[in-house]
Amino acid sequence: MRFRYSARKDGKPVKKALVYTRDEHGINAADVDGDAVSIVERLRAQGYETYIVGGAVRDLILGKKPKDFDIASAASPARIKKVFRNARVIGRRFRLVHVYFGPKIFEVSTFRSLKEGPTGNSFGSIEEDVLRRDFTLNALFYDPGKEVVVDYVGGMKDIREKRIRPIIPLPLIFKDDPVRMIRAVKYGAAAGFTLPLSLKWKIRRQSPLLLSVSPSRLTEEIFKIIRSPCAALIVGALERFGLYGYLQPAASRLMEEKSGFRGRYLAGLELLNKPGFKNLPGQTLAALIQDYLEDETDWEAGIAENYKSTFALARAFVLPMNPPRVELDSAVRLVFAAHGITIKKSRFLERGKPFHEKPLPAARNPGPAEDVPAEPRKPRNRRRRRGPRPETGAGDRGNADV
Repeated sequence: MRFRYSARKDGKPVKKALVYTRDEHGINAADVDGDAVSIVERLRAQGYETYIVGGAVRDLILGKKPKDFDIASAASPARIKKVFRNARVIGRRFRLVHVYFGPKIFEVSTFRSLKEGPTGNSFGSIEEDVLRRDFTLNALFYDPGKEVVVDYVGGMKDIREKRIRPIIPLPLIFKDDPVRMIRAVKYGAAAGFTLPLSLKWKIRRQSPLLLSVSPSRLTEEIFKIIRSPCAALIVGALERFGLYGYLQPAASRLMEEKSGFRGRYLAGLELLNKPGFKNLPGQTLAALIQDYLEDETDWEAGIAENYKSTFALARAFVLPMNPPRVELDSAVRLVFAAHGITIKKSRFLERGKPFHEKPLPAARNPGPAEDVPAEPRKPRNRRRRRGPRPETGAGDRGNADV
């Protein structure tokens, strides 16, 4: 183990971080995305301190292969954009850069300062940036070139002791961002980590703060959960903490009121991790709605009427989650397919109406001739000759050339 030093105001060195070597952190370099390594190397070649950060480092230490690789750098968004042609600056309050490598997107952020508090948006140093992160297990920096992990907050020790410890003070961490409550419980369930009693108490006390979170953010979180290999464990943990009612209130209510629903619901989520799971369009979302629709849908009704009513039930059931219509449509059709009923995509339109109910365009069905005068056909493949403007009264420019 090595140490990283920083100079005090009087010039004396002071230990700032622990530096873990490859033998100590155990990260397999083969599990690190090559394109992420390329981004780090190119920014470092330009003289900017750059690391892979966050959940990717946590998963690599735990022996898991990350799905996403986030990167933090001393380079400004404008400089990152100049280094990578395949990049786009996003965000209003705090700008980030998305670097594209084919279908893969890498999020590159600039180190942020503490001058404006934990939620400020000014750029800063790595020492400040680490103190703005939520939990210690997500605040590790990995240098793929030197294959070292830089730890400012004791995150490596917390991972080894399977403990979730917040970095931002408890009075502020959830007020600044209530979604951190969901993430804390999710990390604990997925990795088998424990939450300190003080953190558990704060989550139960401040859970109503989730009511202020936008539906789009809740949708993003629930999709991350159901696409996780530990979806059933995470949902069960969120339910025990009283948080799942803010993500899926209808499902949470049925778990309490309806005998056997909780077991069926969690069992459906566990199927997402079985070897036969094919990850078809809408298949993950179908796991959320299938048990509810099994009980509520009238399977004896006609296909058109049944589809429309079932789709409306599914849409209301997943609120406040607002998934894309095509995703929910695919999920509903999978539930129908389980009953041997095939619903073709082209059979229903945007509002769920059968194809034959679509009104004809007005041009083809104009009604009485006296109500809709016929428009003269414009000549095709002819350039319209431009002439003088018509006179419209005093003060006009007259016949000005255009």
